[in-house]
Amino acid sequence: MSRFQSDNRWLIAGAISVLMCVLVVSYDAWGNWRTASRASIGIAPDPVSIREAVVQVYGARAYSWRGYFGIHTWIAVKPTNAESFTIYEVLGWRQRRQLPVLAIYDQQPDRRWFGNAPEILADKRGDGVDALIERIEQAVDNYPYARQYTLWPGPNSNTFTAWIARTVPELELSLPATAIGKDYLGYRLFATPPSGSGFQFSLFGLLGFIISNIEGVELNFLGLTFGINIDPPAVKLPIVGNIQLPSRHTIDMTEIS
Repeated sequence: MSRFQSDNRWLIAGAISVLMCVLVVSYDAWGNWRTASRASIGIAPDPVSIREAVVQVYGARAYSWRGYFGIHTWIAVKPTNAESFTIYEVLGWRQRRQLPVLAIYDQQPDRRWFGNAPEILADKRGDGVDALIERIEQAVDNYPYARQYTLWPGPNSNTFTAWIARTVPELELSLPATAIGKDYLGYRLFATPPSGSGFQFSLFGLLGFIISNIEGVELNFLGLTFGINIDPPAVKLPIVGNIQLPSRHTIDMTEIS
């Protein structure tokens, strides 16, 4: 056997190995949603053991290849003395079944989103939160895209969360750069940002900007967010998300010990 033939066999074997890896990864990304974990990760309060009212906003990387680009968000509420959380979220698959994409149900709020661990984006508790919950419920009833879903640029699950946040600005919700769809305003061009502070311009979620003392400065291009924030200092990038920067006020405790 010539060296050329031997090298070719190694190249073919390598190509087959790479192809097998791609197929395995693709199967994991596309075919395992039924078995992906939906277990609680233990960051939500136990609704039975606490009496106070709670509102939390969660976000987790989207399922399959979508997770490389963005997150899925949802809202959880528990009125005073309630023994369970009510979840509000938009689910695109419901549209294929000719159902409203806006889903409302009682569930543990900190469950994994098909394997991906969630994080808390906003957390309000105690006095005055019951009033916020009532206003959230009213905003849910008035959500204009309850039967519409478009993965990009919106309206999608993040469009819904941003809509609620604009309507209830006391949530002070600053959605990360990976919340694609948060800037979709429909036929409106101007709005208050989701945080309830500042000014936003958006052309169908494809081109626009935000200036806010909470979000900082954000530029939206084709649904992707680029930006900077001063307090806390951060850089906002597509896919990566928000990158927290060291604050000039940060003190190294080892220097004063």
